[in-house]
Amino acid sequence: MQKVVIHSPGGHDRLRIEQHPDLSPGPGEVLVAAEAIGINYADCVTRMGLYASAKHYVGFPITPGFEVAGRVAAVGPGVSDLPAGTEVMAVTRFNGYATQVVVKRDQVFPRPAKLSVQQAAGFAAVFLTAWFALLELAHPRAGDRLLVHSAAGGVGGALVQLGRIAGCQVVGVVGASHKVDPVRQLGAIDVIDKSREDLWKAAERISPEGYNVILDANGVSTLQQSYRHLAPVGKLVVYGFHSMLPRKGGRPNRLRLLWDYTRTPRFNPFSLTTRNRSVLGCNLNFLFDRSDILHEAMDQLLGWVEDDKIQPLAVHTYPFEQVAQAHRDLESGQTVGKLVLIT
Repeated sequence: MQKVVIHSPGGHDRLRIEQHPDLSPGPGEVLVAAEAIGINYADCVTRMGLYASAKHYVGFPITPGFEVAGRVAAVGPGVSDLPAGTEVMAVTRFNGYATQVVVKRDQVFPRPAKLSVQQAAGFAAVFLTAWFALLELAHPRAGDRLLVHSAAGGVGGALVQLGRIAGCQVVGVVGASHKVDPVRQLGAIDVIDKSREDLWKAAERISPEGYNVILDANGVSTLQQSYRHLAPVGKLVVYGFHSMLPRKGGRPNRLRLLWDYTRTPRFNPFSLTTRNRSVLGCNLNFLFDRSDILHEAMDQLLGWVEDDKIQPLAVHTYPFEQVAQAHRDLESGQTVGKLVLIT
């Protein structure tokens, strides 16, 4: 088998494709022959050595990757409902950038016919993150106004769709004009192109009373203003800190990171109580320890796929050998939808 191994933190040159012995599933496990592999921004942060969950669960050397799609190659003792050859999608806590992946049975799901193997590989991580952030943490009501930063990205695009399904009025924020139409097509009632207009003036014009839920993966560049633009009883959900990381070069600037860290807002519990607002954090790794929530989320999400309530995100594919280029493109901030490796 082949897999991508990062032996120490750094730039794109640290992504090494290596040959390793084939895997075998243990009790209650499934061996998936991966045909497509989803790429997420967390993979880039892992490569840079800045992803706390990577340090906690694995350390270096590490193989990044949270999601794959392919076929069942073998099953371990105790697994009888997935014959070899079954088309599946799977989630994994790291180790996804590989031609073979072994996961627990409860992390494997039959691939819906309405999703291609490439679409399935890029589905789980972003839609599970969006489901947990919006439906489990924020609990919006029909008619609520949502502001979604980075709305053309993987999680952002998923949030726009789930907000629409929940009956909310979704306003998307993008950083380039070519991203406006794709976000409208996903269901946003309005899209703010911050390359053409002031983000917060536009946000105030669209919803002068503020937003019931704001979903923010930017970090220091927007968190303070996101909090200020909450409506009464509003909720700010934080699921990333992208603006603190480089768009070119693949290596973080440690001095800038420190500076941005000192400028990141700290939310005072007295102020939260007085203003009756909430700040919530979201990390997908949590769901691997809660299979009940994982299955509730995937059952609901895949049901919406079957009912045509969710449209698959746009997918751009790369050969497995071009993993470094895929990371460069994702970090540039110019991509729309999901990036996927093809083995």
